[in-house]
Amino acid sequence: MNGRVPWPTYFMRIAHLVAERSTCLRRCVGAVAVRDKRIIATGYNGTPTNVAHCEEVGCIRERLGIPSGQRHELCRGLHAEQNVIIQCALHGLSLAGAEIYCTTEPCLICTKMLINCQVRAIYYAEQYPDELAGAMLKEAGVEYAYMPGDYKSS
Repeated sequence: MNGRVPWPTYFMRIAHLVAERSTCLRRCVGAVAVRDKRIIATGYNGTPTNVAHCEEVGCIRERLGIPSGQRHELCRGLHAEQNVIIQCALHGLSLAGAEIYCTTEPCLICTKMLINCQVRAIYYAEQYPDELAGAMLKEAGVEYAYMPGDYKSS
């Protein structure tokens, strides 16, 4: 072995680096879309372009006492996976056949969007259990795998 980092680890480490751009006060998430071992888009969770960050105006979800995993529509931010999809749309890139590396398991909404984008596989480093999301991925034939490990930069 020549000490090179395996591709899945490489992409998951990049997803963790991307998460460092997050402006969410509750959870920093990063996602990387890859096709043929090439990155086609990245995304992190945060507010839309030209909208004040939660770091500046506070967290609506905290103020309203909304638990994690519930009422995703009551948030100023977009999820990392949604921002990957948006970046691809802005640049005319298809996600069909791509692999997605996420620091956190996608929620049901992002799962449905990624299925419709025809991604081939989703890999995640931190669990965010949602039985329906997992069942839909299985039914849709999307590879889905938990990749635990320490991916932080050294």
